[in-house]
Amino acid sequence: MPQTRTYIAVDLGAESGRVILGEVADGRLTLKEIHRFANGPVDVAGTLRWDFDRLLAEVKTGIGKAAKATQSPPVGIGIDTWGVDFGLLDAEGRLIEPPYHYRDSRTQGMLERAFDTMGKRAIYDHTGIQFMVLNSVYQLLAMRTAEHPALAKTDKLVMMADLFAYFLCGRVVSEYTLASTTQLMDMRTGQWSRAMFEGLDLPMRVMPAVVKPGTIIGSLTPRVAAEIGCERIPVVAVGTHDTASAVAAVPASPGRWAYLSSGTWSLMGVEIPQAIIDDKTFEHEFTNEGGVEGTIRLLKNIMGLWLIQECKRQWQRGGHDLSYAEIADMARKAAPFAAYIDVDDRRFLAPGDMTPRINEHLMRTGQTPITDKGQIVRVVMESLALKYRSVMERIEDVVGHRVDVLHIVGGGIQNELLCQFTANALGKKVITGPIEATAAGNILMQARAVGQIGSLEELRAIVRNSFELKEYTPQDAAAWTKHYKKHTP
Repeated sequence: MPQTRTYIAVDLGAESGRVILGEVADGRLTLKEIHRFANGPVDVAGTLRWDFDRLLAEVKTGIGKAAKATQSPPVGIGIDTWGVDFGLLDAEGRLIEPPYHYRDSRTQGMLERAFDTMGKRAIYDHTGIQFMVLNSVYQLLAMRTAEHPALAKTDKLVMMADLFAYFLCGRVVSEYTLASTTQLMDMRTGQWSRAMFEGLDLPMRVMPAVVKPGTIIGSLTPRVAAEIGCERIPVVAVGTHDTASAVAAVPASPGRWAYLSSGTWSLMGVEIPQAIIDDKTFEHEFTNEGGVEGTIRLLKNIMGLWLIQECKRQWQRGGHDLSYAEIADMARKAAPFAAYIDVDDRRFLAPGDMTPRINEHLMRTGQTPITDKGQIVRVVMESLALKYRSVMERIEDVVGHRVDVLHIVGGGIQNELLCQFTANALGKKVITGPIEATAAGNILMQARAVGQIGSLEELRAIVRNSFELKEYTPQDAAAWTKHYKKHTP
């Protein structure tokens, strides 16, 4: 087997997509971004959708560029995306309509309807997944409740990363880590939960077979390969949920560590060998999502940098085009501990003018509205860091031991002020890096699939060897603890 192998990662996020070329050789990984394109919801007749046709065209363009950018023919393509969203295929394998965006309003009221039908605790006992109105189960329930015509035509429901893979290689599957975000899977067995489908009167017949992360599911079809202008490269179902790929690439050594995948969403948790579904995880609303190599990601979804991203967009529309560096500098100069918000308030979920909603939240909780942009951002960052502390304390309660270090990966590590705030709030050492954890995990799971890497431990050692990491130590611990106890239960 050659010592150097080249792989293509397609990493699709809620704001942008990238195609990245990765080379694995001599225990190290190098990454090169080949193609980048914008992503985001589009309005279709008053609904929020993904522009799938455009995204697929961009993916093909990127693969073609990547294949031409290396002298060593790529031996794999892996695709990762966000969770919960899906496309519907008819019996001829055609996409029936553009996939819905998880922030579309059609799921309003679906949590309550599901609880009335099955009971909240019963749903959790069957799935072990955190209750979020955007979960696939509530999207599907909304379609069934509204008697959406597309559902009657549906032969297969395919999660987003798997949908792109299908249009590249022609095979329909449901990769385990992505399927685990649906709240339709029994996380004790890793298979679809018949109890959930029957209990909510949902069509289990449309769900594809589940495959493990690291499965080679096919190769580019002859037509697609000719269109792109490359060989029939194998397509690998990596950890196709982007957080699963990111967690795979956490550069942790053995020990008591937790992770935070930081971006539009913050996903904070620990890696465990089997699902924990009990009174404590139900009370704290933890989610048991699938990981690579037989692991479970016990975690909590937190709103993340979404609030700052939406504030930035709102200010840009108002004529103030601020960079993230400028925004962080304004926050650094603002007064500490001026206010506190619950970053997971449902009112913050939808796109739109965020600063008025933040001020409405402040007034509703007996606090003073804020007009200064830097002060608003600082309040969001401090509140996020305190949310991380709250979640960390609950993680430690569930697993029964203290976590010694938090690893933060993803684009959010570029916000160094938030990273320092996180160390301050937690009173723990924080290690950040790599930024490109998702792409790294994607590519290294491809290397695992073809036998170039022998284990998850070896995979993480390659990450440690390949990327620069940064450490943050806690500062002003007493002040942070005082603010935490004032505002959080």
